[in-house]
Amino acid sequence: MGREPQLLELARAYQEAREGHAGVVMLSGDSGVGKTRLLAEAALSFEGALVLRGECLEQGEIELPYAPLLGLLRPLVREREPLLEALSAGARASLATLLPSIGDGGAAAPAGANEGTGQLRLFESLFELLHLLSERRPLVVALEDMHWADSSTRTFTAFLARSLGSERILLLLTHRSDELHRRHPLRPLLAELGRLDGCRLLELAPFDRDELTEALADILGSEPQAALIDLLLSRTDGNPLFAEELLAAAPDGRGAPPQSLREAFMLRFERLCADAGQAARAVAVGRSLDEPTLAAVCGLEPQALREALREAVAENILISGDGDEFRFRHALLREAVYEDLLPGERGALHLELAAVLERVGSCQAADDELARIAEIATHYAAAGDQAQALRATVLASQAARRVHAYSEAADLCDRALALWPRVAAADQVAQIDRLDLLESACTAYALAGNLKRSETLAHHALAEIDPQREAVRYGRMLMRRGRTRWRLNRPREAMADGQQALAMLPPQPSAERARLLSWLARTESLRGHYREAITQGELALQMTQQVGLPAVTGEVLNTLGMARIALGDVEAGESMLRDAIRLAREQDDMDDLATAYSNLATMLSVAGRIDDGLAVIQAGQQEVTTRLRRAFGWMQLTLSALAFEAGDWDTARANEGPPAATLEGVGLMFRLLRDAELALGEGHPELVDERLCAVEPLVRASGEAEWHGLFGSLRAESQRRAGELEAAQAAVARALDELELCTDDVTWIARVSAVGMAVEADRALRARDLREAEAEADALTRARIHLERLQAAAAQGGPSERAW
Repeated sequence: MGREPQLLELARAYQEAREGHAGVVMLSGDSGVGKTRLLAEAALSFEGALVLRGECLEQGEIELPYAPLLGLLRPLVREREPLLEALSAGARASLATLLPSIGDGGAAAPAGANEGTGQLRLFESLFELLHLLSERRPLVVALEDMHWADSSTRTFTAFLARSLGSERILLLLTHRSDELHRRHPLRPLLAELGRLDGCRLLELAPFDRDELTEALADILGSEPQAALIDLLLSRTDGNPLFAEELLAAAPDGRGAPPQSLREAFMLRFERLCADAGQAARAVAVGRSLDEPTLAAVCGLEPQALREALREAVAENILISGDGDEFRFRHALLREAVYEDLLPGERGALHLELAAVLERVGSCQAADDELARIAEIATHYAAAGDQAQALRATVLASQAARRVHAYSEAADLCDRALALWPRVAAADQVAQIDRLDLLESACTAYALAGNLKRSETLAHHALAEIDPQREAVRYGRMLMRRGRTRWRLNRPREAMADGQQALAMLPPQPSAERARLLSWLARTESLRGHYREAITQGELALQMTQQVGLPAVTGEVLNTLGMARIALGDVEAGESMLRDAIRLAREQDDMDDLATAYSNLATMLSVAGRIDDGLAVIQAGQQEVTTRLRRAFGWMQLTLSALAFEAGDWDTARANEGPPAATLEGVGLMFRLLRDAELALGEGHPELVDERLCAVEPLVRASGEAEWHGLFGSLRAESQRRAGELEAAQAAVARALDELELCTDDVTWIARVSAVGMAVEADRALRARDLREAEAEADALTRARIHLERLQAAAAQGGPSERAW
């Protein structure tokens, strides 16, 4: 009732999806306004559709990662959906982390695989499954109560919405608008989705007087009295659920109305018999429970329990959901019953539920193991049993990391660390020592993208490790902190950590030493120290092959290939980079694949083969975009840079990549400098100055020659065009000082020196016009110095340096 416009809009969105124009609908409204009811009604009109529905759970002490996604997928597993067998082996291996019963397709995650891309691989696999389902019949994916969504579910929702194109998929999202406070974590996702093409926002307003009158007539079976309509309209503001509950409390409108909606809910609840009330209280604590668990918690015989549940369902308190589990008809009713419990009663129920779940479990299937572990940890925490909460929280963090829910894993590690000092013999209870827990937290935060928190935890861990007794552990943590500091654009501190870690680790081949050597070689290459990069890279390559780390081997080949091309051995370097591409493809590592393609394209351009470089990056972008269903930001920026060099500025402008506001660190530097170079070429000096001012602090902190050379040449050329020749001269001098101090990369030295030549030519012409012989002579002398530097760079370098 009163929802005809929204039903028509949902029908239109479904029809578009059915015709191959995937879409997203965000359905918002206050609690009880009828979002779930509207979706249920709309689903009846989705002709020929497969409707998959998942509910986000109200999170307690501990978030359950992927809760609605597990709800979506369980019916497919239960019904043995044939398309699960049709997935690629890699996709099945990724999905098996979430749904063990589907098997790994014979392609378990490779040893040494890049864990940082594990979540992305899982998302790609989920999308592959949805894509296959939509090819067979139109697919509607409904995720309800997104205001309760965990971090990983929000991340997947953004990935799915960005990935949708010509698939026959309609994504429906519901959320309570009255739950979204100013800093609610769902707000950024809603803003991102709102910018996407094909995304609709539908808001459900409360009933007006006519709509409420129609609803009341349907409930009562006769026309309601005007006084009753006025009373309920004023007390509920037209909220359908509230009106229904208040009407249930006083059906004729003459009885004393309850003083609050909570009281109206409790009036319905208090009509239950003792056994039914006991079962409902258990469900209020457990949210969704099956009969065996209810029987164990309530201590009721099977027949008595069934009678109790039958009464609770008849009174519209509980409903039977998927998998024979019982839950409350509406979350607001569950909240009222839960809040009515006495503290001791509530704690006892939480404790009993935790014990039952550990003893027999309401989730016997392997696919529900993650849910069971998280539920146990939540109940122990809510019951205040700190020792058991610590043990269960550690287990939950490990389970979250196994399914690549890194944000939740990090949060769980933090909770365990907070519990640690309150528990006697904590290491025995948790079956892990505090340093291992700190290391897990540090890694989880880094994988989740919270680099500052990861560095802080690494610092705390290092303070607790004895470097004399535990050299390997100390070196491993130093390496973790060094990698994090490099990503935070603090290269000096990062390199100091790396070198200290190298001194700490035993010289014998090991996975830790191989990874460290690979990373150190990579940083030397990025700094333009190509000979040192080759020396360390060859050691790393030998060690990765000895200890069997194919993913790290690809990283090393990336480094060696770039360094060899930079030093003139183009054929050997190209071969290594193509091997890195092949290895990344075999490992199904999209991040490494995109990196290898970008590096090969860039280095071919440096070697004077710009057309080949453009062809490589375009082929790579096609492959990665086809796999990810979205563009890879770094590849777009690389294509933009190469297209600009080739003179194709339209392509350069069309591939600038993600907005600067969504980037940080090196990615943000690349984007801002690309903007500045394009603006300089197209003649927008104010934009050039804005971008260069924004990027300068990042460049000054960087240890990579590329950014110092590009920034210095752009700043000097911009100032030269503005006639600020002394400032341009100073910019050239500073860039050359930075480059000659930190690199043997002659490419950037040549570029900055060429700009320096132009600056000195302008100075000489100005001095000649003003008849300032001394200034003219100084400019010509400086120009000759730049020319000599250019000639030296050309002698050491290749075609690019000779072109400059």
